[in-house]
Amino acid sequence: MATRDFMPPPSTDKVPPARIPGGGHSFVTDHAIKPSKEHEHHTPNPIPSSAQVAARGRLGKADRAPNFFSSDDALTKQIVGTHAPDMEDLDVRPVLSIVEDIMRLARPSSADTTHVAQTQSHVDKLDDKVSHIPYHHDDKIYHTAEHDAEIVRVLAYPINKTSCEIICKCAGGGESHAITMDLLKSLSSYSWDAKVVITLAAFSINYGEFWLVEHQHTKNALAKNIATLKDLPDIIAHAGELRKKFEAVLSLLTQVLKVTHCIIEFKELPPLYISRESPEITAATAHIPTAVYWIIRGLLTCSSTLLNLVGSGREYVTSTAESWEIQNLAHKLSVILEHLQDQLKHCKDLIDRKKAEDAYIAFKKLMESAHIDNMKVLRAMIRSREDQRPLYHGSRRTNERLEELRLKYVLLLISDLELPHEELNVLHLIYNQHSMRHEYEVLWFPIVNSTTSTASLTDPIFYDLRNNHMPWYSVDHPSLIEPVAIRYIREVWNFVHMPMLVVLDPQGKPSNLDALPMMWIWGSAAFPFTKAQERALWADTTWNIQLLADAIDPRIPDWIKENYVICIYGGDDIEWIRKFTLAARAAATSLHIHLEMLYVGKRNPKEKVRLCHEVIDKEKLSNVFSVTEYYDYVWYFWVRLWSMWNSKKQMGMTVENDRIMQEIMDVLALDSSEKGWAVFSRANFEITKSNGDKLLPVLENYRDWIYKVDDPNKFVMVLDEELKRVHPDHHCNRLILPGHAGYIPERVVCSECGKTMDKYVMYRCCTD
Repeated sequence: MATRDFMPPPSTDKVPPARIPGGGHSFVTDHAIKPSKEHEHHTPNPIPSSAQVAARGRLGKADRAPNFFSSDDALTKQIVGTHAPDMEDLDVRPVLSIVEDIMRLARPSSADTTHVAQTQSHVDKLDDKVSHIPYHHDDKIYHTAEHDAEIVRVLAYPINKTSCEIICKCAGGGESHAITMDLLKSLSSYSWDAKVVITLAAFSINYGEFWLVEHQHTKNALAKNIATLKDLPDIIAHAGELRKKFEAVLSLLTQVLKVTHCIIEFKELPPLYISRESPEITAATAHIPTAVYWIIRGLLTCSSTLLNLVGSGREYVTSTAESWEIQNLAHKLSVILEHLQDQLKHCKDLIDRKKAEDAYIAFKKLMESAHIDNMKVLRAMIRSREDQRPLYHGSRRTNERLEELRLKYVLLLISDLELPHEELNVLHLIYNQHSMRHEYEVLWFPIVNSTTSTASLTDPIFYDLRNNHMPWYSVDHPSLIEPVAIRYIREVWNFVHMPMLVVLDPQGKPSNLDALPMMWIWGSAAFPFTKAQERALWADTTWNIQLLADAIDPRIPDWIKENYVICIYGGDDIEWIRKFTLAARAAATSLHIHLEMLYVGKRNPKEKVRLCHEVIDKEKLSNVFSVTEYYDYVWYFWVRLWSMWNSKKQMGMTVENDRIMQEIMDVLALDSSEKGWAVFSRANFEITKSNGDKLLPVLENYRDWIYKVDDPNKFVMVLDEELKRVHPDHHCNRLILPGHAGYIPERVVCSECGKTMDKYVMYRCCTD
């Protein structure tokens, strides 16, 4: 096997060194010098003077200013002109990993150089996991110890060859630009990232050897002898003098490593999502050749600084110009790094968008496909490992696996963290009442802003809701919900802010995107919450007191069973309420009718409704809801009405062709007035309703029509007839629909006179 020649060949053209005052020689040459491989070392004096030491190992100064401020375009053309890659792309991270270990271990060991060690710690902060994992980590790339060792073996020769070249060229004192270009030419067949890592590894050999000898020279005879031959200064003794120089070198090396990682990351961008010919990559990588140039130039400067210590003894003089150049190179690389990082972020953002779009398309296809069970869908929506329990059960207070939901109907309760407590309380009530719990499970899906999901890891609002208000399953944390699922929920299921109850059947197919109206109206009797079940339930439903109010109070079914006259009334005028309840009870007593009255307040109850509720309860004017839960039940009564309205609307019904919708609209119109109102019903049979202006006079004058009620069962029927006879000279009825009502009918008929009502847009701010 032919031997490898690590050293440059002997030169026949010798350039005599310039004489320095004091008898020494300078190896600094001007722009006209030939490449440094054509120089020989020439040291006529056996013991160098201070001037010689100061000059030895320096790169030429003459080129510094022109190259720092020369045209970037011209420099880039020169650099690119040396690039002729003809080798297969290599994964240089195994070599870079070794280099980083050398940088970490090779540091001043003296207690007096603490600040140097602190500066070195910047190198340590380059996280190994980030450094060794390519950006496209989802691609199947496996690195084994054998693979890494093979990469190191392949690059060992060019690394050692470059190491020798760096020593020779720096010792020769050639100009830094020319030496940098020579190294680029010698590495022309390698990719840009390989050029950098080979040069960095070559430097790290010299750098590591320097510090290895320094660390061991006091306790290892071999290291001591090598240090003696190198005539190294006592670093410990001169730590104070050399500290700033090592700080500057370490600062420059930190920038070199950062830019190197950035260059490698560009190469590792997945071509599946961004091609090498794309405008983004082209624009970004246009600056990589220049970055490689300045990295190599910076490493040469660091090598020159270390070389100045060899053979210097105690005569080493700190050069201001040398320190200035190191600092300026570090600044230059920091500027390059900032630009490359911006470009890299732009490319990564583009890749992330493309990945997200591909993932979203795949998720949509999954949701539209047929499956044998619901596990594929649930796993696509909730991120979890095989050994992870991503569900939390509120009643059992345990974490559970996704398999607990296999082949069950899953009711996804989708909301943000501002879920109204009244909704939760009513859902809780319905959940505890249903007898088909084995058939379906409720799962809370908390949707939070993507920018705050990480910050909410300890969000007390989330944990309070999950632990104290959700007796069913919850996703253990919002961060476990896949971003594609959140996007799908927002874009396809149209979630914005209002809570949704989406039903997934046992195969994971959405069977109802808005089951809350069915839940409010029929509770668990609506299972399995399909549109077919909704149509079947409406087909068996008529307008009566059971539909209007059966679910809101457990006493109502008993009143219906006992054939009582039931009165549901509302409003927030306490004086009218006192008069109305007194008149109604007087009429019922005279007719020996068992009357039960229940106050349901107003839609959007405020302070006045609360005060009315307290007065009614205190004065025993009628039945009321529990004082501690009145708000929940008042809310429930009105949300059931709106749910009926929306359910009918989604089935294509209108107020013109559906009696239930007309009756619901009449009750909503009664509530929209400033007066009281009431609905009377005999058990689940005859039913009538009216506003307070008509109803109160009729009840107060019950003696005028009491003779018509010859049977208690005729009370509601006679009352309805009397109300229809009242025709006030003036009336002003209105129907206020909330802005989120969805369906706004084009034509609404007044329940008083039958005329079409005028339509307005109203903005209202009401305070009690």
